[in-house]
Amino acid sequence: MPDGWERERPQPVAVGPPRRRLSRADRVREARRRRRRRLARGVTLCVFIVIVVGAVFLGSRLWHTMFGGGSDYTGDGKADVVIQVHDGDSTTAIGQTLEDHDVVATSKAFVTAAEGNSSIQAIQPGFYKMRTEISGADAVSRLADPLSRVGKLVIPEGRQLDDVRDVKTNDVTDGIFTLISNATCVDLDGDRRCVSADDLKEAAVNASLAELSVPDWATKPVQAMGDDHRRLEGLIAPGSWDVDPSASAVDILSSLVGASAYQYAQSGLLDTAKSLGMTPYQILTVASLVQRESKPQDFDKVARVIYNRLVEPDHRRLEFDSTVNYSLDRQEVATTDADRARETPWNTYVREGLPATPICSPSLEALAAAEHPAPGDWLYFVTIDMQGTTLFTKDYPQHLANIELAKRNGVLDSAR
Repeated sequence: MPDGWERERPQPVAVGPPRRRLSRADRVREARRRRRRRLARGVTLCVFIVIVVGAVFLGSRLWHTMFGGGSDYTGDGKADVVIQVHDGDSTTAIGQTLEDHDVVATSKAFVTAAEGNSSIQAIQPGFYKMRTEISGADAVSRLADPLSRVGKLVIPEGRQLDDVRDVKTNDVTDGIFTLISNATCVDLDGDRRCVSADDLKEAAVNASLAELSVPDWATKPVQAMGDDHRRLEGLIAPGSWDVDPSASAVDILSSLVGASAYQYAQSGLLDTAKSLGMTPYQILTVASLVQRESKPQDFDKVARVIYNRLVEPDHRRLEFDSTVNYSLDRQEVATTDADRARETPWNTYVREGLPATPICSPSLEALAAAEHPAPGDWLYFVTIDMQGTTLFTKDYPQHLANIELAKRNGVLDSAR
């Protein structure tokens, strides 16, 4: 029982204003305010976490970039990969490319390994077969090894897109498509991969002119060839090129056609064509005829013969055996009557003017001759001996006599 003190202790009483009972609407508003406050706190927390994570990531990247983080791969690597060294790349830029492809752990690992290594100076622009997850020193060694270089393409002057078979010897000269295909072959983890010549032909037929990087000055005649893969003839210049073995057929052709167009423009082709009152494509076609019809010492004279014939008032045909051989995909010094009678877009025995496309990829020398032909009034020429001596004349009877001389020397079996 409570004692007396407990009975006499004063009981607590409420202080302050009496509590007001909240209406239903007030309770709803208060609940919304509490939710908004919780949401704001949650968003603030998320933003703070993102900032912290970002700072840690960027700080880590900065540390690896500036100091290498002390990390470097060891071992023989995991997988084969193709990387590109661009023209003008510094050692640091190459290192960054290797890091981006996970060849080395950090760019710094490669740069450190390259310091004082003279072999780094031998690295040329191009494509290289490497391994992922190798040390910086191993990466330097592999890049300096000539056997690591892949995708190197050399197109000799005067080649055409398709292979050509010699009628007499049966030897086959690889065309540009075959040369490109061979350059794309690479062994990756034991699997040999190549972009086939057929894939390249299909791309030449089906890809749009924009996808193939065909220059504006060639668009109209290329379109006129329809779905013939030879519409790209002459648009891939001879020379040394680098092709990406891992690229598609369309991308490979696009890079070659685009780079060739730039090279032609740099040589002054567009300006020279304008001064001659011709299109760049026509000049390129003339150059291809010059390349196939003569030796370098006679390039400018043969170019003059072509231009003289084109402006003859009686519309004299060019009548070049090279334009007959082109569509036959075979080479012979003197074509047959049946061959010369065939209707093709290139046969200048039955077609007036220039062939529909170039008949090969001309050299810079042949192109220069087409742009700057020698002065002269010649209409005919014929090579009369095995040393390549060529006689030029305006007089047709003299030309016939020159042909007889060529026959006696075993150069021709029949007249042009």
